[in-house]
Amino acid sequence: MKIVFMGTPDYAARALEAVIAAGHEVTAVVTQPDKPKGRSGQMQFSPVKECAVKYHLPVLQPVKIRDPESVSALKAYEADIYVVAAFGQILTKELLEFPKLGSINLHASLLPKYRGASPIQWCIINGEKETGVTIMQMDEGIDTGDILTTTVVPIVEKETAETLFDKLSEAGAQLLVNTLPKLAAGEIVPKPQDNSLSTHTKIIKKSLGKIDWTKDAVAIERLVRGLNSWPSAYTFYQGKSVKLWNCDVVTSDRSNERPAGTIIRIAKDSIDVSCGKGILRILELQLEGKKRMDTKSFLLGNQWKEGSCFGEA
Repeated sequence: MKIVFMGTPDYAARALEAVIAAGHEVTAVVTQPDKPKGRSGQMQFSPVKECAVKYHLPVLQPVKIRDPESVSALKAYEADIYVVAAFGQILTKELLEFPKLGSINLHASLLPKYRGASPIQWCIINGEKETGVTIMQMDEGIDTGDILTTTVVPIVEKETAETLFDKLSEAGAQLLVNTLPKLAAGEIVPKPQDNSLSTHTKIIKKSLGKIDWTKDAVAIERLVRGLNSWPSAYTFYQGKSVKLWNCDVVTSDRSNERPAGTIIRIAKDSIDVSCGKGILRILELQLEGKKRMDTKSFLLGNQWKEGSCFGEA
């Protein structure tokens, strides 16, 4: 099958690798423009572009894929189907319907729930027990097209966005290579989505990571896992920011006498903090300007006190 592949992050790059390994002909790869990285400002390829260069595939990097010039450039490449995975731009109806088999999207959740840009993080933050990957026939809406195939991925205890990302990347790549030949053979019956069951996930911003200690310990622990490894959950201690990387819920079913955010116990390898409901135990953290470390190692060089509080900058 001749494929034009569109995507940008690692999640998409793994799918592209799988498509190539399965023997499909990728006639072109479309990804976001290169971006400057770090203090040096050196331009960085997206993971999908790195993969395309590795296999000597033509690469298109339109600033706006909906512009007439970009549409014309893309239509110059033969394709039975367009495969889209976390590309980051919205295609026109003209492009969606241009290939013989149309355009399909590899979405990292079980649709129709969790439409939008950040389903992996929000599944963890919201306490879901399972998620998965959906391949859908694209239409002009945002993740609203008919469902073609799905695969379920459990969300295990202590799952982080980073570990779930890896699992969904592998599951999605496998689902894609299994789906393509069935789609070409006409063996898949598209299933319309039930829009009444849909939600739309907000884009993750750094500000989401600021911990509100008046919330319950369970919600804060999920936030820590859902924002690991980016942008991370954070709080402040004596004017310095502190990122939390690993926590446990000690209790979840009662209110505390101490104000929310109060350090109520310091052990040799943990710090217990009162929340609006329940107690959160910090097991791994990172003080502003320092490296990430387990709490035991952190306490060897930092003398925090019971009764002190997390607060504002």
